[in-house]
Amino acid sequence: MNTFLVCIDDTDMPGTKGTGWLVQALCEELGQKYPVQSSAISRHQLYVHEDIPYTSHNSSMCFEMTLSKGNPNPVIAFMAQYLETRCAPGSDPGLCVAALDEALDRESLIEFGLNAKKTVLSKAAAYDLARDTGIHLSEHGGTGQGVVGAIAGVGLRLFGNDGRYRGWFHLGAPGEVVSVAHLCQYPFIDEVVTPQGESLSEDTLMQIGSERTKTVRIHSRQVVVAQPVSNGRESFRTITKQEAKQY
Repeated sequence: MNTFLVCIDDTDMPGTKGTGWLVQALCEELGQKYPVQSSAISRHQLYVHEDIPYTSHNSSMCFEMTLSKGNPNPVIAFMAQYLETRCAPGSDPGLCVAALDEALDRESLIEFGLNAKKTVLSKAAAYDLARDTGIHLSEHGGTGQGVVGAIAGVGLRLFGNDGRYRGWFHLGAPGEVVSVAHLCQYPFIDEVVTPQGESLSEDTLMQIGSERTKTVRIHSRQVVVAQPVSNGRESFRTITKQEAKQY
């Protein structure tokens, strides 16, 4: 079995569903056509600047793809064609695919990803990095500027402490008190942590803070972040929608 990181950027336009919807649909089709399993999709926020063309929030979407057998090239070719036929007119999609093996230069990719959160990076720099690290990077419409966000998203997924996962989760009624052990029974929750990334014990009591919450990526895991409170026997609550935006 071989595992790859796949990241896609800049596929939408104002008034369309967005890159997250497209990537989710792509994962479903991959599972139907190839011996592929896809992980949860993480969203990575990139630098917002007037010199960077983007359609809504300048974020990329990344997931792990496990190929149980066969050559990955047909799968990559399918994803490229998918972008060319499904992306919104006027978008500038980019695709990055990196094999998660010992040869991968994680440090260089992580550095590029972190820089993409605070400065303007060029297509040329993105292609240079792809060449130096031996990973797939391609553009599939428009200016192709999405290649910058695509390779940056791979670096940020590798970093392990960036991004929030696609989808909202109903973990209980607002105000309901549950234990960390109860929350960790959900298959999409690996851990419950404080905003500083400290793991909470299973017997810690938490209040459900709002109707829906986000999971975020910390320590390369899909976690619920618990905000400290002073409210009776429980000492934490799940974060709000607004608080989730910082990840």
